[in-house]
Amino acid sequence: MSQVAPEAIPVIPRGVRLHRDEVREQWVLLAPERAVALDQVGYAILSEIDGTRSFGAITEGLAEAYAAPLEQIVADAGEFLRGLMDRRILEEA
Repeated sequence: MSQVAPEAIPVIPRGVRLHRDEVREQWVLLAPERAVALDQVGYAILSEIDGTRSFGAITEGLAEAYAAPLEQIVADAGEFLRGLMDRRILEEA
């Protein structure tokens, strides 16, 4: 599994959306014929994706917002996003 490059721009593709499931009181990522339940970390990462900011900018913002080590944010967010990309739920612009 390759890492997400700092200059890569992650994009939530058409037909996929973040949705708040009020019954279960959690966020889910809805894709055609599948849903991915998100924990707080997954939601925090995906909510930063706007289709214009690079992975590097997103991770820097998350590290600052949560006062966490940038290297750890890059590793964790990269693994999470790469998994979604491998499943074709997320794309690179």
